[in-house]
Amino acid sequence: MGTVLVAGAVWRFGRGLTVGAVVAVAVVCQVPGLTHAPITSTDAYRYVWDGRVQLSGHSPYAQVPLDDTLAKLRDPILFPGLSPTQKSGVTGVPKNPAQLPVDDARTRINRPGVPTIYPPIAEAYFTVVALVTPWSAGTLGVQLAAALIAIALTWLLAVQDPRWAALWGWSPIVAIEAANAAHVDVLAALLIAAAVITTARRPKLAAILLGAAGSVKLLPLLLLPAFRTRRPLVALSTFIATYLPHVLAVGILVAGFLPGYLDQEGFSDGSSRSAILALLLPPEARQLTAAALAIALAALAFHRTRRDPIALTCCWLYGAALLIATPTYPWYGLPLIALAVLAHRPEWLAVPLAAYLAYASFGHPTRQGLIHLAALAVVVIVITLRRRIVAKSGLTAPPSATNTDERDTTHRHRDLGRVRRTASG
Repeated sequence: MGTVLVAGAVWRFGRGLTVGAVVAVAVVCQVPGLTHAPITSTDAYRYVWDGRVQLSGHSPYAQVPLDDTLAKLRDPILFPGLSPTQKSGVTGVPKNPAQLPVDDARTRINRPGVPTIYPPIAEAYFTVVALVTPWSAGTLGVQLAAALIAIALTWLLAVQDPRWAALWGWSPIVAIEAANAAHVDVLAALLIAAAVITTARRPKLAAILLGAAGSVKLLPLLLLPAFRTRRPLVALSTFIATYLPHVLAVGILVAGFLPGYLDQEGFSDGSSRSAILALLLPPEARQLTAAALAIALAALAFHRTRRDPIALTCCWLYGAALLIATPTYPWYGLPLIALAVLAHRPEWLAVPLAAYLAYASFGHPTRQGLIHLAALAVVVIVITLRRRIVAKSGLTAPPSATNTDERDTTHRHRDLGRVRRTASG
């Protein structure tokens, strides 16, 4: 409800907002989260550990937090029940990591018996933060870094449109998941937004940014169909290039615990995901249906991006992907909030909001499915009403700054083509 109230207030009273005002309030919104340890998850402790491990010359893809060979890296904040001189009994990577428990009372790091799941750009980010953060600060370093990224993205969005940017910078979801929980998804959101904004004037740079976003969290790669011509190849090349140093260092171990994580979380077989589909289909049919829907949406995005603004295509493609997979972790929706701002489509804010309600309903799959279904209903109803209003009035929605840039670039290319044809004739 907090996000909805912020959206309504900003839209009603925000006509006179300036870039400075939006950013200033965004700074204030981030401060409370820094005063408390992460609330919504323990991921930040893994971030701190991964950065510390890399600074020590080891690889988080090849060693697990409980590994006794890394005992000297333990401290009372990350390992309240295990000192550097105590033995955990763990050495090397376990043979069946997916069968290990998620938590261990000796440490605050989740899944301490398995390697990391995070891609290389995320790992590089953790390392940089660890380099400038003393051990005694615990998670404060990654919390502060996430808050600064959220503020930077607020500025980037405010340059496009201050009023719309407030929906990101002042969002309670962003305040909780950035400054408090320090989720790395905020970095992915920044890179995605930068890719969308720069795609008209510097398409290769935009593709590189998208590939880098995919190397923070894999989900941004879902946006590849929205980037036309050769851009997906550049994005994929960037993504692959980030893995090469780690492949050379640890080989196939570079996959970390990602396959096991996908299995544990139900992404591999659809047994505990696709909450909306679960209301109608048995487990064995969900994965096939979800895959078919994903392929259809990708094809539609590739087709529509030739006529629609890329911000709009990315927004509904990312939002639809979340509605299909329905991850219960609300921080997965951070990039969608940024895309909704760029596309001027506030109805998609219902999706991350629904994820929060579903997160609080853990263990109640039917309730979770109904919550996500309600978000889908909000999106469909608003889109339908908007189309009817536009059809009756004969008006079109005003383009965002990124949309205008893209259309201007298209017109410039057309004009240049006419000049060339005239000269050759």
